[in-house]
Order: sequence, then structure tokens, then C-alpha cells
Amino acid sequence: MNRRGFLLATPVLATGTLALSSTGQTAPLAIHGKTQLLPRRGKGPRIVVCGGGWGGMTAARYLRELIPQADVVLLERNPTFWSGPMSNKWLIDIVNTDFLNHDMLAPALKYGYTLVNTEVIGIERDTKTVRTSHGSIDYDYLILSGGIRNAYDAWFGNDVATAEYTRQHFPNAYVPNAEMLSLKHKVKAFKGGTIVMTLPPPPHRCPPSPYERACLIAWHIKTNKIPGKILILDPKPKIAPIGEGYRAAFEELYPDIIAHVPNAAIKEVDPYNKRIKTVAGDFDFDDAILMPPHQAADMVWYADLIGKTPDGKPTGWADMHPRLFTANSDENVYIVGDSMGFISDQFGHYPKSAHVANAIGQIVARNIAERVADKEVVPVLPDNLCYMMVNGDPQEEISVKFEYNLDATGKVLQTQIDMDVRTHDLVAEDFAWIKNRFNDFL
Repeated sequence: MNRRGFLLATPVLATGTLALSSTGQTAPLAIHGKTQLLPRRGKGPRIVVCGGGWGGMTAARYLRELIPQADVVLLERNPTFWSGPMSNKWLIDIVNTDFLNHDMLAPALKYGYTLVNTEVIGIERDTKTVRTSHGSIDYDYLILSGGIRNAYDAWFGNDVATAEYTRQHFPNAYVPNAEMLSLKHKVKAFKGGTIVMTLPPPPHRCPPSPYERACLIAWHIKTNKIPGKILILDPKPKIAPIGEGYRAAFEELYPDIIAHVPNAAIKEVDPYNKRIKTVAGDFDFDDAILMPPHQAADMVWYADLIGKTPDGKPTGWADMHPRLFTANSDENVYIVGDSMGFISDQFGHYPKSAHVANAIGQIVARNIAERVADKEVVPVLPDNLCYMMVNGDPQEEISVKFEYNLDATGKVLQTQIDMDVRTHDLVAEDFAWIKNRFNDFL
């Protein structure tokens, strides 16, 4: 329903040498057949990376660095890289579009991997084949880094028309695509009334970011003296993470604009009549940012790598080794980024954040390099750091840090450090953080 993003009529290939036909033009590829997408390059292993976000681009860069002989192919449906981090600031013009939107061809040329703009439409693990909208490609190792999908079926079942109506009229912009611009236009055009924001149940992409979005839209409402309110319907019993910092921001900066409703698990969404029923009560709205539950990207489902609950139901997330990041049923497939599944019974999942995706992309590249070199794979743990702006003038932020270590049994443990006092110093740290991360893979 919402996985398509931007597609090109023909694929774009980027490597140290462009793939050309005998006429000097990019070679045409079959759209739905079994045409081989690309011939292999060199004598090293072919590693196919599906998804060119923070995790996928990082993995592609480090694979080429650590395994120079490898044929690394990155498949990405969007023509450009769009950063989720900082996008809330972009909604209210604190950063511009060029800050978030980046060329993907230049990194491919710089680091020497092959970029193909296409969509993954199937994965056949028995033959080690990825099917795309432009043909098929074989692999020795496969990395799935497709992020999330919006599980509108949790609200609407098989009613695709209502799901699509909801996506078009009340976009949440948590998957990089046209929804980003749609939401920004919606915010700029808002003249007043009640905006309802639904939060997905955990785990979901970038846990603290919906609260940041509420704060920055509230700042826009406050600054422009718009007669509007924001109602946050939160399925959790309290604000988390950075709970105290957000609570203070809501109460001290936006007491007449933001209302947070805890324990508001969704029972029914009626987008046509603009009404939502929750465990905490029923709510009408004038406009909305409707975030359904999040799940692993479609490609993980195509690969039949979704975990199961004890009663046999799908968890919605990848069934994977918590420290090696391989699929439990296929050691040649790795999961990177937001699609990753259960890690520890202490905290559940790693935060589905760009920082973690970037860290795991590096770790997985190193793990594959060790396997290719016939060395022992030594598991490495990531970390996580998130900055969130809560005030636009003066610019002030709060942040949260997660550290990970092992207990005596080998279980991963998480330590969470909330920095709840909003300061301008954290704004400078935030911009330095993202600059360093962009420089890592762009």
C-alpha cells in the first residue's frame, strides 16, 4: 500500500564505471522477467544490499573498504537519499531541503559500489536471488536494510481504499517519499483547529521523534498565533523516552497547545468523519498526522524472515541473531536498521534510529569481511544517541543516549541516559553529530 516511493522508468547505475550498452547508453533491463539485472564484477563475493538509507549506504561503503575485491550492489527505490533525522526541523524551516536531500550517485562513485534505482519485489533465498522491478540479481551475501512499513492493515484490515485515503489525507511522513512534502505543506497551510497525532505502539521508528514533531509544530502555531491545538494519542502509559524533558516542554512552552493523552491505544480510526476511538476515549479532529503501527520493511516479509510469537503469529519484525545480525534461518542474510527484531528481554529492540542503523551497517560490513577472510566473527555492540529540538526560538534541545553491554550470560543490557534539561548547547552537538554521520557514508 505505501511501499512504492519514487520509481524511475529505467534504472540508474553508478559505479566506478557505468554499465553501458554497445551504443554507449545505459543498458535497458527487463521490467518483470527473469532478466539478470547485472553481470558480476571481479572474482570476489557478490554482496547485495537492499535499501539505501542510513544502514544500507553505510554497509555498502564499508564493504567496499573492507573487502576491496567484493562486488557490492546497492538496490534503492528512491532516486535520492532523504534523511529522517532533522526532518522535523525541516518542517518549520530550521533546515532547508538541501540539508536533508542528497545525491546517491556520488557516494557510489566515491566508494566504488554499484547503485541501482529499482524496487525489490521478491527474494528467493533457496536460489540466492533478489527479484526487482527491473530484473533479478544473484548474491552470495544479502543485507536487508529497508527500514519500516506502515501497517495500516492493523486499523483497516483488507480495506485498501480506506488505508490509501488515510495515507493521502493524513500522511505521517515516517517513510521517505512524497509524504514529506505533503506534510510540510499541510503544516504551512494550517489555519486553526485540532490536530491529532497518533503514536504507534512500541517498537516504532525513532521513538522520541513524534514528540519533537509535536513541539516544533506547536512552536510554529505559537509563533504565528494560529488558534490551534495538538492532541497526542499515546498508547504508552507515559511519555518515553526523555519523558521529563518532553513533559517540561509541553507544560512550560506549549501549555495551551499540546495535550498528551496516555494509554490511548487505538480501537478504531474513521478518516472520513475525522474521528478516532481509543481505550482512553473518543476524539474528533480537524486535521491529523496518523501513524499506524510500524513493521519491518516489505523485503523482510518477501524473504520469509519475520519472527513468530509463541502462539504462531507474526511479530512484524525480523527473526534474527541478536548479536551477529544474521537471520536465524539463513546465515547468509543480514538485517540492518529498523527492520531488526528482538534483541533482549531487558529492553526488547534496539532503538529504530539512524544512529543505530549507521552503527549496525558498519558492524555487519566488518562481520562479512571476517567471514570472507575465513576469520572468527567477533560480535560487536552498537550504541545510540538522539537529539530532539523542543523550542524554535531560542533553539533548545534535549537528548537521550543508550549504552549497551553484556551480562555474565551473554544477554545484551541497555543503559538509558536522558538529558532532560533543554539547552542551546545540545543544538550545536546535534548539528555536529549529523555532519559527522553524513561524512561517514555520503
